[in-house]
Amino acid sequence: MGKGAPAVTVAARAAAAPLILTLDIGSSSTRVALYDRLARRVVGAEAAAPNIFFTGSEGLVEADPVTLLATAAECIDAVLAQAGSLAQQIAAVAVDTFVSNIMPVDAAGEPLALLITYADTRNAADADALRRDLDERAVHDRTGCLLRTSYWPPRLAWFRRTQPDLWRRVVRWITLGEHLEWRWFGRCRVSLSAASWSGLLDRRTLVWDDTLLDLLGVGDKLSPLVDIDAPLSGLVEPFASRWPALRDIPWLPAVGDGAAANIGSGCTGHRRMALTLGTTGALRVVQPAVAKVPSGLWCYRVNRHHALLGGATSEGGNVFAWMQETLRLGDPAALEAALAAIPPDGHGLTVLPFFAGERSPDWAGNVQATIHGLTLGTTPVAILRAGMEAVAYRFALIEQRLCGQPACDHQLIASGGALPRSPVWSQIFADVLGRPVVLSAEPEATGRGVALLALHVLGHLPDLAALPAADGAVFMPDPARHEIYQAALARQRVLYAQVIDRGMTA
Repeated sequence: MGKGAPAVTVAARAAAAPLILTLDIGSSSTRVALYDRLARRVVGAEAAAPNIFFTGSEGLVEADPVTLLATAAECIDAVLAQAGSLAQQIAAVAVDTFVSNIMPVDAAGEPLALLITYADTRNAADADALRRDLDERAVHDRTGCLLRTSYWPPRLAWFRRTQPDLWRRVVRWITLGEHLEWRWFGRCRVSLSAASWSGLLDRRTLVWDDTLLDLLGVGDKLSPLVDIDAPLSGLVEPFASRWPALRDIPWLPAVGDGAAANIGSGCTGHRRMALTLGTTGALRVVQPAVAKVPSGLWCYRVNRHHALLGGATSEGGNVFAWMQETLRLGDPAALEAALAAIPPDGHGLTVLPFFAGERSPDWAGNVQATIHGLTLGTTPVAILRAGMEAVAYRFALIEQRLCGQPACDHQLIASGGALPRSPVWSQIFADVLGRPVVLSAEPEATGRGVALLALHVLGHLPDLAALPAADGAVFMPDPARHEIYQAALARQRVLYAQVIDRGMTA
């Protein structure tokens, strides 16, 4: 963190009221924390627990909503116990969840199936069928989402085709955030943010897309839409007695975790673009409006005033992890030094890093990875370096579509577990993209993001950029290396066109 950078945490005794309790239900873990009026995380008032997804044949990826909410409740218990008398200063609860999830419920709100996540691909055939029957470009323009497996149109079509008996019993299709509100408040609404990840929200009018609802036969089985400034209060039993400090304060509707992460890392406008590289990756920018969504990208919502434009990749730290384990590359410190010793594109390899298929920018689906140019002289470390560069090239393609022109002026604010662990990879990204890469010094950008949204809703923050985020190390691009990487990126595009079936792409 540079000199004069804002503080990330604050001791409980120095926390400025009011406080915000944040509930972040992510795909890997659930985290609960307290933030003060200056969006500083209160030391000693935080809890986390892992979340478990069930995977199976043919692309099944599900989660148990009952377990997810029980885990969230236990984390809230822990933070309230840690906070003690400080809990009386909590003015609101802010919630985010992983998004593009879906679950059918009956008239009593009871789940008729497990929660299906964005990663489930059992509906691939239904996505293909919808793309044959509909004008995907028109759907993309209206909803900001493509007709791909992550989104609700193919998911609903799959349910209707494969489980007709269940389809007839469904009273409502809901997200995890709605399930939380139903269980804890006895009401069920969905935020514009969470709804925008479904692929069924008209991104301009901010209402459900009637054309798609009629086509899919959904009718009135979706929840009312609300913005983040429409909180609930009045917990039902047993939660009212379990959390008396939270019983009558505002609980904001759940927003998408990606939107919260952008806000929390200070990426609230075009000058700061959020680059997230964890197991997978994303590149996102907050804008007041998006006239046209570039091909292959998506457009979600933070709230009615802010759109979230970007692209997500299936490749990221998973490529590094697979190569490190498979090639048995050993000690991380020694490996980092060996990677640094290889010059840019100095290995003679061209890699398509699609070990988990491709999403943005070309959405080729369940394609496979390719490593071209192997010789008897190729070393395991060279293969890893080529894979790391290849991942950065995919982000360069997304950034080109986000910017629309090379002179776009912005910084890349990097978060996620992959780049902070590898200065070499951070420098590769800066050189490939030709932009400064700034490591975010906010360890919990998503939780901080929903805290900022809550402070804004409560009137304690004039705008979302009023409290700057803490930044860490900066990696500056080298023009000579950038030119080398531009040629390598062009080579990757040629290989992509030769290997990937263009009929599968957007």
